Amino acid sequence: MASKDWIVGGFQFGSQRDAELAQQEEKKIAYMESKMRYDKPEAVLGIYNKVIEQRVFETPVGFKYLQSLNAFLQEKGLGDEAKSIPLYNVYSRDTKEEFKTRVAERRVQPTRYSMLRAQLRLSVWINIFLIILVIAMFVITLKSSNPNILNYEKALQNKYASWDEELKQKEAELRERERALNREQTADKVQDD
Repeated sequence: MASKDWIVGGFQFGSQRDAELAQQEEKKIAYMESKMRYDKPEAVLGIYNKVIEQRVFETPVGFKYLQSLNAFLQEKGLGDEAKSIPLYNVYSRDTKEEFKTRVAERRVQPTRYSMLRAQLRLSVWINIFLIILVIAMFVITLKSSNPNILNYEKALQNKYASWDEELKQKEAELRERERALNREQTADKVQDD
């Protein structure tokens, strides 16, 4: 873009970057105009105040549009509720330091976007923590010797197997006693005969 092309919306910009920013603002303005409901001035007021709060416009092209919205709101009697259009530039040389301090103070205040980002980060970390807890619970459950929903079948099979073993041992003991008793009875009969 040559310097003669740095004209956007009737304004001559000092750099290509500023001209491109103004062109982006023109696209935003066109989009907003396609969605704007001028038959509902309260809705226009809400959009106007939100655009100012979020600092959507930074160039004279955007400020010119804000000024036209402000004039509309004044005409509809909502001018007292409309925020003033903040200029983020200083035109006198002796107050530049004061302006820089004021802008730095404004940037320190959290915006809605930064608060949402912080909440999103917190939510992601909480979800990661909860996933780790769920994995830990599964590991503990799998390694536990108590029957639970994951290992109840094995626990029951082991329990019945041990019962079966005990029964077989007791049966073997009973048979052994029975044999011993039968031998004694047989020996007693042989002695009696």
